[in-house]
Amino acid sequence: MGKLMGPAPSREQLDAMYRAALRAPDHKELTPWRFIEFSGDGIDRLGDLFAEGERKANPTIDEGKLDSIRKKPKRAPMIMAVIAKVTPELPKVPPIEQVISAGCAAHGILLAAQALGLGAMWRTGTFAFDETVRQGLGLGEHDQIVGFLYLGQPGGRRKPLPKRDPSDFVERWN
Repeated sequence: MGKLMGPAPSREQLDAMYRAALRAPDHKELTPWRFIEFSGDGIDRLGDLFAEGERKANPTIDEGKLDSIRKKPKRAPMIMAVIAKVTPELPKVPPIEQVISAGCAAHGILLAAQALGLGAMWRTGTFAFDETVRQGLGLGEHDQIVGFLYLGQPGGRRKPLPKRDPSDFVERWN
């Protein structure tokens, strides 16, 4: 869903989405995730943070391109950052499991949004890995941005999903 319109999800809808997220597989019950909601002025602040990260990465960038970057979060009335809160030194729960668990939480949010009739898309891009953005969001040294979930009402045509045959992805050992 490339374009989303307002209104943003209601508190009741967000509660349902978070409840779905909190059922993600979670080895040792670490709950290795957290969520940051952006709406209203928060969308503008996120756009400014993206532009700041881009300016640091590319000091000669022109203002027109920075303005375009500032507008990227305005594709939806709400964005939710999904953060993997990684504890690196756990013997039975390696960091990859913690990140995957946070990814499953993000997927739970998307499935719940779809079930509620909302539009949603998962974006990463360079800003999910940008140190300026990480610092601006208050991430710890080992934390990772799993994605930015754009949420709202479907606002454009739905992109047709490709048809896939499960047999193309399955290997069977009998």
